[in-house]
Amino acid sequence: MILNIQTVPLASCTCPCVLYSIGGIISISRVQMPLYCSRFMVAPCKRTLGDVVPDHSYRVFRRCWRKLWHPGRPYTGSVTSSPDSEFSNSEMSTQSGKPFHTPVMVKEVLQFLDIKPGQVVLDLTFGAGGHSKAILQLVPGVTVVAADRDPTAFQMAQRLAEVYPGQVKPVLGRFSELNNLLPALGLGPGGVDAALLDAGCSSMQMDSAERGFSLSKDGPLDMRMDGDRYPDMPCAADVVNALDQQALASVLAAYGEERHTRKIAAAITQARSVYPIGRTLQLASIVAGAFPVSALYARRDRLQRPSHVATKTFQALRILVNDELNELHAGLRVAQTLLRPKGRLCVLTFHSLEDRLTKRFLRGEDLAAPPRCSLRQRAKARLGLEGEEEEEENEEEEKGRESKYWVSLKKVIKPSEEEVQENPRARSTKLRTAVRR
Repeated sequence: MILNIQTVPLASCTCPCVLYSIGGIISISRVQMPLYCSRFMVAPCKRTLGDVVPDHSYRVFRRCWRKLWHPGRPYTGSVTSSPDSEFSNSEMSTQSGKPFHTPVMVKEVLQFLDIKPGQVVLDLTFGAGGHSKAILQLVPGVTVVAADRDPTAFQMAQRLAEVYPGQVKPVLGRFSELNNLLPALGLGPGGVDAALLDAGCSSMQMDSAERGFSLSKDGPLDMRMDGDRYPDMPCAADVVNALDQQALASVLAAYGEERHTRKIAAAITQARSVYPIGRTLQLASIVAGAFPVSALYARRDRLQRPSHVATKTFQALRILVNDELNELHAGLRVAQTLLRPKGRLCVLTFHSLEDRLTKRFLRGEDLAAPPRCSLRQRAKARLGLEGEEEEEENEEEEKGRESKYWVSLKKVIKPSEEEVQENPRARSTKLRTAVRR
């Protein structure tokens, strides 16, 4: 997987345009993606697009970047809620009586981090604050740096700071921005005792129809974790309405590990030629229409429950829109820089792409090089098989792969059966732990 992020100024362009490159070609799961569909550009101009996008796709990409490229543009308002509608500490439950947010593997995280009174903990993904609250309640005098890219999560962290004055330091920003934000709080290399990174989409984002992450709730097809912080950032509706069929198929294969990419991409391009795609249920029905009725819920999740055929499509779009894999890599590097020697790191991942990247990073592998596969994995790749077993570690091959920065536990930790029954969203969670050398 090529994840070396380079900021390349385009000399032929006179306006302040930059291109975020992922090494020219990104290779994930044996699928090569051309550069122009691996990352969008910031504040692009015509010449910038012309330098990257092939001529036959230029007009489509240019329409994507017009602020009102179509009168029916699906998303025009803010995805962040007003302060009056935010959840307070006493309103952490829904009308059904279930908890608003259930953090995953709290017991295992607290046990490994082994936080002592007075230490500094960096929560790179505050979310709804489940892990941070557990740390504050368990350890007296601890300082929690609560970082998140979501403005809604930042507001919740600010309210938690009022409950624990002087102990909670909210930070709004992506992983890639933290190197510029954290020094203002007095945090430098070696200034953190423990770090937690809970990758992926939070339950708070998934449960909000207005955010556009869920295929089971009707809402604008947005999926931007940053909300309206970056108005020029394309949303998921821009992606499905602008990319050509081949680029869409590449995105679905690389970020969703979807097998039926051509079928789904063809259905999307055909549907958008009639009317722009702008709603979550609209996209879910379009993807479902590409399959026979018998196949709609033929897929099963790890609890053997029916899984919608559009699940991987939504995952791929979300990862692309938020640049999640590059941001995860940036977050791991932030933790590596700030943790003191013998400082501890916990990383929670929810799908194979996140887990694979984390595992290779903690081993000290070159992420620009193709991942090393076992003989069993190569045989399954040739046969076109996939499954949970493909992600399991081969203990014999783990030997000799230590990083000069990390001492990692060899075995990945998974949630207990009891936790999965109580919180089904924890079913795909994997916890990787490491100690800074």
